[in-house]
Amino acid sequence: MMGPMPQQPPTSQPPGLHAGVDIGGTKVAVCLADPANGSGPPVLLTRVAEPTAKTGVPDALAQQVLRLLDAACTQLGITRSDLAGVGVASCGPFVRHAGMVEVVNPNICGGLAGAPRGLGNDWTRVPLQAPLAQALGADRVHVANDAVAALQAERLWGALRGEDDCAYVTWSTGIGVGLCVDGCVLRGKNGNAGHAGHSYVGDPDAGSDVALCGCGNQGDVESLVAGSALPRRLGREAPALMAAADAGDAAALAEVQALCVLMGRLLYNLVATLDLRRISLGGAVFLHHQALLLPLLRAQLARYFPALTAGVELVPAGLGGQVGDYAALALLQQPG
Repeated sequence: MMGPMPQQPPTSQPPGLHAGVDIGGTKVAVCLADPANGSGPPVLLTRVAEPTAKTGVPDALAQQVLRLLDAACTQLGITRSDLAGVGVASCGPFVRHAGMVEVVNPNICGGLAGAPRGLGNDWTRVPLQAPLAQALGADRVHVANDAVAALQAERLWGALRGEDDCAYVTWSTGIGVGLCVDGCVLRGKNGNAGHAGHSYVGDPDAGSDVALCGCGNQGDVESLVAGSALPRRLGREAPALMAAADAGDAAALAEVQALCVLMGRLLYNLVATLDLRRISLGGAVFLHHQALLLPLLRAQLARYFPALTAGVELVPAGLGGQVGDYAALALLQQPG
């Protein structure tokens, strides 16, 4: 799906536009923006998006990014060479090959957990940074985990402004986390700090039909509550489940409450480990159903040790549904 943002770009584009690339397990989106907006977020000029490439050659994802970049540039009458920088916020985890990021994401790489995932490929890792750097110039491409990038965007322009001890948590196709402690954004040796979606909040050996995560884990958080897991676990996509719960379906509401128990444990573990003050929540599952989910998550967090949880704020992402676009652009404000 392609189309310009509602804002109309000027007839003649200024030099130095920024490109933001948001890579998720469901879609890839590319936006172009004018960064000159004072203290506010960059002005989005155009955006193109389509489902994430999961078949073909191993670098199909990188080739898709380049093609979407070209399509966005064409809409504004420019070329890739006119861009001052390209921020790439990608779902992870990451590994590094010759110092360059490769993506090992369970919702993209079908070879991690095998045939049960039905992704149509046997990939175990996908090259990303190297082909983009070769095509665009290594100095112009900045790659980071999407939740870490979203954390930076929320700290710059969203609900985490002024917060030194905070997190961004996405509840979407997968579960992702970006972390900041004492004003320092945490990244880790491969940029994977915050992959709490692959941690455990229950007994992974309980029962014979434990949920299988795309990473190969059985019973981790992502396998239990992520949007990609709900059809396999509960027989319904997230929108249908949440709509039924909103409509008063007692069984659906009980299932949603059980999901929030698990997410609540994850949120508490983050607070207890890092002494956080505020958590910004985003992702399609949460943002589309926040009126239902936010009170349940707040109630779950409040159940735990008050010395650690008292005063901790759970808030919706200040950048809302555009947090993914601004996340990628934030990497050009604070490259890393």
